[in-house]
Amino acid sequence: MNLKDKSPQNNSMDINRFWNFSRGSIHTFRSGLRDAVSGVERTRSRMMEYDQLLVWAVLSLALIGLVMVYSASITLVDSPKYINYSSNYFLVRHLISLSIAVFVGFWTFKIPTRVWDQYSAVIFGFTVLLLIAVLIPGLGKGVNGARRWIPLGLMNFQPSELMKFAVLIFAASYTVQRQEYLHSFVKGLVPMGVAVMIVGLLLLWEPDMGAFVVVALIAFGILFLGGINAKLFGGLIGVGILSAATIIAFSPFRKGRIMAFLDPWQVDNAANKGYQLTHSLMAFGRGEWFGTGLGGSVEKLNYLPEAHTDFILAVIGEELGFVGVVAIIFLFYWIVRRSFLIGRTSLQLDRSFAGLAAKGVGIWIGWQAFINMGVNLGLLPTKGLTLPLISYGGSGILMNAVAIALLLKIDYENRVLMRGGKL
Repeated sequence: MNLKDKSPQNNSMDINRFWNFSRGSIHTFRSGLRDAVSGVERTRSRMMEYDQLLVWAVLSLALIGLVMVYSASITLVDSPKYINYSSNYFLVRHLISLSIAVFVGFWTFKIPTRVWDQYSAVIFGFTVLLLIAVLIPGLGKGVNGARRWIPLGLMNFQPSELMKFAVLIFAASYTVQRQEYLHSFVKGLVPMGVAVMIVGLLLLWEPDMGAFVVVALIAFGILFLGGINAKLFGGLIGVGILSAATIIAFSPFRKGRIMAFLDPWQVDNAANKGYQLTHSLMAFGRGEWFGTGLGGSVEKLNYLPEAHTDFILAVIGEELGFVGVVAIIFLFYWIVRRSFLIGRTSLQLDRSFAGLAAKGVGIWIGWQAFINMGVNLGLLPTKGLTLPLISYGGSGILMNAVAIALLLKIDYENRVLMRGGKL
């Protein structure tokens, strides 16, 4: 062996090489670990704090509604009823309603879900008082024979719209608190049945049967999802059908609407009770596949009553055609689908109230849209229900925004918990 290999100089060189190699290895390990950690952080950051596609679906419906409300209402000034209105009157008011809805929805999103659970009974009771107040002469405002609004200066507020939200959170809280009694008729079903019956009597007194149908669907839909006894639920449906038949039988006005719905093209019906439906069907017929073009509707020229509210889908069908109607249906489908998926995630995270409330929003938006579309297409009898997020109407837009804000808040809290955070 060469003695030079054992010299102090060579030994120091070997040590330096080893030290440099060790430092390089440690630096490489630390860099790799840092990259791995940052990779995890980037992966976690990809989970957005809100549901982007849900927000885009809601915004799309709101923007479509803004355009179609203007298109459907621009010719109303030619009617003697609106002779003193400007052509932009309904557009401006709808913009104001949307602005107020966005503002209120923003602050609703700030409220934790547990607060709605805690004060659900108080909100429900307060809304019942508003339904009573609207029937008092001098407090409530009547339009076309119905007394449904409370004047607030900038806008007329409709308590029945607030009741849809109030019964949603009340039914969700009730179902969670009485989970062990849902198989009992007296302790499980009767209290909710009495509450809905009181609301129904007040709404039918206005009258607003369409709102009552939606309120009942929300309340008992949440009870069904919460696990109510199947026999009790079946009996409830039977009682509901019997009650509806009784109300129709003893109300000549509603009976006339049903007969007109069954045969709207009969001469007497087409000129009276079936007038709206026949002109709605003609609007869809004119639209065909791709529509007559934006602004090209003929039925909105004072032929189709309430073209900017209850029958706005008919104007959409005429101007945007079958393709436009299918796009609207898909956006509503997406909102309902996301509502139920968010609700399922909440239940998996052991958040029962949030899960039922999220699904309740889906029931509300889905059923009201279905009923409005069914009325426009002649599949259901005529009811005074607006198309959510689209039709003209400040109270409806406002409460739709509150419901969507609650849904987004539930989704946000789910995402916080899935990241390992705390509420």
